[in-house]
Parts: sequence; structure tokens; C-alpha cells
Amino acid sequence: MDKHEFFMKKALEEAYIAQSEGEIPVGAIVVCKDKIIARAHNQTERLNDVTAHAEMLAITSATASLGGKYLNDCTLYVTMEPCTMCGGALAWAQLGELVYGASDPHRGYARLTPPILHPKTKVVAGVLGEACADLLKAFFVRKRD
Repeated sequence: MDKHEFFMKKALEEAYIAQSEGEIPVGAIVVCKDKIIARAHNQTERLNDVTAHAEMLAITSATASLGGKYLNDCTLYVTMEPCTMCGGALAWAQLGELVYGASDPHRGYARLTPPILHPKTKVVAGVLGEACADLLKAFFVRKRD
């Protein structure tokens, strides 16, 4: 198993926690120097806060862990492509690398022109994408029933 798959599985663990709490199952972790420094999952329902996305919570936790506001030496692993709000926050945090699983064709940041991420942020898309997408699809099928 490669490094990206290993850490995406950790993000998926967070997504399963979100699902068990009735949240949209999105999980995120922040890795710095091959060490997990932050874990988060969606908590918009729990906190009654539309900004409580996994990425936003992970950014806050990671910057607190590092003692600074920039994540340029870090990688964010998230199970779903960040939305435009989260993409903007990642740009301000100057994230070094973004790795995500499932694409979001409706609200994903990648549909924006010009690009929203920091110009130096490397992006790897589709890591365990099928597993991440299947979790989301199953959640919304159950929600509609």
C-alpha cells in the first residue's frame, strides 16, 4: 500500500465516524513529516454550523498543533473534494499538498476559474476514490429512504 492510500484510509475512518453521528460522511487528516497532526470529520449537524466541514476543522486543529497559521509543509487527506469555502481556507493556509478521494461535480473547488488553491499546492485526486464515493452514495440513498 502506498503512502497516499495509507493516509486516505485514516481519513476514511473519520468519515465513518461522521456517518455514525448522522453527518455527511467526510473525513480529513493533516499529515506533517509523515505524522498525523490533525483528524476531523464533518460536524455541521452536531455544531449547528454550516462551516464545520471536515477540512475546516482539520485546518484549525493542525494550525493549533503547529503553533502557526500556515500548512505549507503539510498534506491534507480528505475523502471528498473540498468545496469552494474549504478550498479558499486551504489557499489562505498555504497548504503544501491536497489529496482527495471522491470528486464533487456539484460544489467542488476544482470547477472554479481561476483556480482557488494556493499556486504552490500540489493536488492528487482520486486516491481510494471509489471507496470514498461509495460511502457518500450509500449515505444519501439511506437518507432519501
